[in-house]
Amino acid sequence: MSEIICPHCNKAFTIDESDYAKLIAQVRTAEFDKEIHEKLQAQSDKQKASYDLDKQDIRMKHQADIAEKDKLIESLKSQLEKAQTEKQLAVTQAVTEKDNEISDLKSQIKTAESEKEIAVNLAVKGKNEEINKKNEEIARLQTEIENKSTEKQLAVTQAVTEKDNEISDLRSQIKSAESEKEIAVNNAVKNKDDEISKKNQEIIELKSLINSKETEKQLAISQLEQKKDSEIASKNAEIQTLNSTIELKESERKASEQIIKSNYEEQLKMKDEQIEKYKDFKQRLSTKMVGETLEQHCSIQFNQFRMTAFPNAYFEKDNDSSSGSKGDFIYKDFSDDGTEYISIMFEMKNESDTTATKHKNEDFFKELDKDRNEKKCEYAVLVSMLESDNELYNNGIVDVSYKYPKMYVIRPQFFIPLITLLRNAALNSLEYRKQLMIVQNQQADLTTFESNLETFKNSFLYTYENATKKHKEAVDGIDKAIAQLTKIKEALQASDKHLNAANNKISSDLTIKRLTKNADSVYEKLIEIKNADNK
Repeated sequence: MSEIICPHCNKAFTIDESDYAKLIAQVRTAEFDKEIHEKLQAQSDKQKASYDLDKQDIRMKHQADIAEKDKLIESLKSQLEKAQTEKQLAVTQAVTEKDNEISDLKSQIKTAESEKEIAVNLAVKGKNEEINKKNEEIARLQTEIENKSTEKQLAVTQAVTEKDNEISDLRSQIKSAESEKEIAVNNAVKNKDDEISKKNQEIIELKSLINSKETEKQLAISQLEQKKDSEIASKNAEIQTLNSTIELKESERKASEQIIKSNYEEQLKMKDEQIEKYKDFKQRLSTKMVGETLEQHCSIQFNQFRMTAFPNAYFEKDNDSSSGSKGDFIYKDFSDDGTEYISIMFEMKNESDTTATKHKNEDFFKELDKDRNEKKCEYAVLVSMLESDNELYNNGIVDVSYKYPKMYVIRPQFFIPLITLLRNAALNSLEYRKQLMIVQNQQADLTTFESNLETFKNSFLYTYENATKKHKEAVDGIDKAIAQLTKIKEALQASDKHLNAANNKISSDLTIKRLTKNADSVYEKLIEIKNADNK
């Protein structure tokens, strides 16, 4: 039987277990459980709201405070032990001094008693000798009296009486001397007893002082222990608060990680879809269409910069195949007076990922050099997507002049930068070319021309090396960014595992049954909340 108080009339009534189970079943609806779960979750999140933010700082501060308190306690204990040792030493020394003094007094008393006994014995011995002498004289006189006649009886009696009186006087003197000696001895003993009493009183006072100091010491230790216990309790409370804060911050961090993970997964999914779309697009292209796609890309890229960077340039497809072959694009640039100062033959090569026959860049060098010479172009450039895993071509502009003069191999991203480098180098040499023409017209020697040409070569080489270095740095930066993104992805994947583990733990451990176990008041409060919501 269970006793329940009605929330309306406040009257108690009893119900059996079956009715109680039915009543509980009415209260424990799915909506109620959901609401309780949400409120408990909100309460849990609220309690863990600021945990991670202050956890480390407060923990370090707490550890520093504890270390400082421990040092203070050790110092106080050391001082207390030192004071206790000094007090014990002082008490021991005082007791030793008093014991020595008492021993001296006892020795003096024994000496006085011995002197008293010796003096009494000497006095008694002297009186006894004198009495013996008198007795001998009396005996002699009695003998004389007996030998004398009766006439002399009175004289003898009178003499005896006188001697008796003299003996009485001597005995009185002996008693008086003994009495005086006894009084003197008693006075000496009394004085010594008084001194011993004073010493005993001083010893009692010292012992009382020692007991008082010991009491003060115990009281100080007790107060110190109470203070330490209070501080430890306070620190434990702070630690408990910090633990609650840490748990709250951990919950917030997990929620934030979940959001970041969701966003990252969504972005990753979009990127994967784009990659799949691009792969599908490339698979749909024929070999010719793949090549035309790269040509179109380069053409669009050049036209974007034509009016701003290359206003006097000529950039068109090579449609002249009279010699049996042709390139893809011819680039020429002119000065303001119409002088051509640079020309480049471009060949674009690309291939699909599914192409059966894989080509190398070297396969096209000879044909490109032939097209360049036939069209009278100064430079030859192969814009290639071939050999995508070759680090040599992936690192930037590759000079292959060791095989064919003034020939370069680049990836599409270096298309505009290479044109700019070659154009600027040639533009810088334009003045030298004009001067060369003037010198040739004036029949000047070729020394100046060779010097100017060497200067141009050095300038071009310097510009080229700087550009190559910058492009290499850019590629390295891209590689580092890719590596960093890979690390972030791995970290997010690891975080996802931890989040799943935490979610599984919450799902299995965070239940109403577990939360209200051994907490009847909480359970009753939940019932009141449910009843209030039903109203």
